[in-house]
Amino acid sequence: MTAPVIVWLRRDLRLADQAAFAAAASAGPVIPVYVLDDETAQHRKLGGASRWWLHHSLASLDGDLRKLGSRLILRRGKSDEILASLAEESGARQVHALRHYEPWWRNAERAVGKSLDLHLHDGNYLIPPGTLLTGGGTPYKIFTPFYRAALGQLPPPQPTAAPKLETPGKWPKSDKLDDWDLLPTKPDWAGGMRDDWTPGEAPAAEAVDDFLDRVGEYEIARNLPSIDGSSRLSPHLHWGEVSPATVWHALNEQRGEGAESFRRELFWRDFAQNLIAAFPDYPERGFNEAVGRIEWRKSKSDFEAWQQGRTGYPIVDAGMRQLWATGWMHNRVRMIAASFLIKHLLIDWKQGERWFWDTLVDADYASNGVNWQWVSGSGLDASMWVRIMAPLSQSAKFDAAGYIRQWVPELAQLGDEAIHDPVFRPRGYPDPLIGHREARERALAAHRAARTG
Repeated sequence: MTAPVIVWLRRDLRLADQAAFAAAASAGPVIPVYVLDDETAQHRKLGGASRWWLHHSLASLDGDLRKLGSRLILRRGKSDEILASLAEESGARQVHALRHYEPWWRNAERAVGKSLDLHLHDGNYLIPPGTLLTGGGTPYKIFTPFYRAALGQLPPPQPTAAPKLETPGKWPKSDKLDDWDLLPTKPDWAGGMRDDWTPGEAPAAEAVDDFLDRVGEYEIARNLPSIDGSSRLSPHLHWGEVSPATVWHALNEQRGEGAESFRRELFWRDFAQNLIAAFPDYPERGFNEAVGRIEWRKSKSDFEAWQQGRTGYPIVDAGMRQLWATGWMHNRVRMIAASFLIKHLLIDWKQGERWFWDTLVDADYASNGVNWQWVSGSGLDASMWVRIMAPLSQSAKFDAAGYIRQWVPELAQLGDEAIHDPVFRPRGYPDPLIGHREARERALAAHRAARTG
């Protein structure tokens, strides 16, 4: 009898265009396994919103597998120890998995490979991170030359269909998903996420189809918070419910600025992974010495006001409330809210990065860290510190009135001009924590002191 083969799943929760499943299916009976490993990534445990998504994505994948006569095995603990134990129980000799680039997963892969026959495959990115290098043989540190070089590697391989899976003669025991307590109980803060999102491979495919109907307007619509102009694909891509190659080829017949803008964003995702492949602690430390020397404020009250959407700046507050309610925030507003925390409130970008890590359903170690460092001016490819986004003018420029009415109902009765910067504030809505001009002068002074100090 052929020995079974383990498929080790992490952020690759799909059957179609999944190289680990395809390779395992050709090698023998397949045992799909997800290990909830909070030990390997102790300082980067999944945040609450990510755990909510994970629960439903695992349930969806298990349902898809059962339609094929298979099932998903759930275990909890250190990945290398759990997989070694499972291999001994089942008689499996091989483990197949998609390659991951977060430093804890790279450590886990090395540990698994020491005791098992581990086969790693590519498939979560358009171009395998770490393989695209400059002419001098070094990693790209700036996006634009990376993007130009990446375009020469296209197209990605055609996506493959879900394979047929042979099942083992005897299934190993599995944890019950509900016993993992991934969902909130009291209080149940996930109502908005349930209303906004449906995790899983089939919903991801539907989201791609929906985006194809709107991609022609994407170049303009993506910047307007008041309309549904975003792709809404980021959590599905993050959790691997759809491959980027599948999205790329779905866009293949699309022309125009909208499709081109989204292809560029897919490559920004690749670029972020390339940075952590080269600099594993990128989201943990800055690379700009002057920004690193800034004397950050330690205001707990200001940080909590930002978290709760109580800053007195309507566009910022709308974004932070959307984040808490739905586990997601419009991308333009993410930049505005991040810039406000860093440069208006002078609070360390690392605090904001950690809050997003806990509250985003698409919280990605690479993308989240790279994006925060871009806004703060502390990264290798970053905006200059002196670029201080003005929330009030940004709100008006990108027509955020409807967005503010939705998420800051205290202001819903105000007109389109007054709502961005209310002169007369309804009862219960706070005054600004700091004026924009005052905040800008303080931020520039702090940067000057850091540069000369």
